[in-house]
Amino acid sequence: MRYYIVDAFTSEPFGGNTAGVVMLEDGIGFPSDAFMQQVAAEFRYSETAFVKRHGDNEFTVRYFTGCGEVDLCGHATVATFGVLAQTGAVPAGTMCLNHTLAGDLKVEIAEKVMMEMASPQVLPAKVDEERLHRIMGVEDMQINLPAMVVSTGLPDIMMPVQSIDELNTLNIDMDALAQLSKELGVTGVHAFAIGDDDFTAHVRNFGPLYGIPEESATGTANAALTHYLHHNGIITAPAVCRFLQGETMGRPSTVETSLHDDGTIWAGGKSAIIAAGELLI
Repeated sequence: MRYYIVDAFTSEPFGGNTAGVVMLEDGIGFPSDAFMQQVAAEFRYSETAFVKRHGDNEFTVRYFTGCGEVDLCGHATVATFGVLAQTGAVPAGTMCLNHTLAGDLKVEIAEKVMMEMASPQVLPAKVDEERLHRIMGVEDMQINLPAMVVSTGLPDIMMPVQSIDELNTLNIDMDALAQLSKELGVTGVHAFAIGDDDFTAHVRNFGPLYGIPEESATGTANAALTHYLHHNGIITAPAVCRFLQGETMGRPSTVETSLHDDGTIWAGGKSAIIAAGELLI
């Protein structure tokens, strides 16, 4: 099986968010779940995508962390279809179909990879904001926007903070956050601050329940944030958003999203292949 190591949501190596991408040979089914989880754990990136091709532009992609399978992963999807484009397996200008556990999603390959996200939803889970702020180390709790659970394939708590400075100095109790995430059935917390620069917001994402203390770029969570901003009247459709993530990790990432008139949300960006090889097992 051919594998690639890819930095997603950046055009420069050693930025963005790194994912493993494993391409299955034609006519070969997916390995066992245990095997795919072991490979993901060995690669030690937050997610590794396993890709099966069905036709010229139709694929099934499964996503694994070192702790188990997840329904969808934005940066691993950008990495996957970036590999297909950069290796010439799929020509630029192609609209692909990606079968995932979160549904059948369209992926457009052009100058960058843009993926249709699962139908956006504000979920009914009640967030105890005082407990959340205590866990996240939020000091200034005078925030006009609510914390809400939103999903475009994976549920995350959207947590606004007052300033970029506060966002960058959060002091998080990771064990308590993992417990809260388990109770609410969410992947983690997507914290954000609306700034006055060229970005819609600066963001940070934390998922310790899945062994991810912090991610430097998250397509699903930023798509969910796009829906959150629309739901709360911050943006109106149609809209294009740009989110800056990974600053505190030294891996700045730009995640782009687009909110269409029909309510669908697409997310994506560029990617850079940094290594390739063969799995010898």
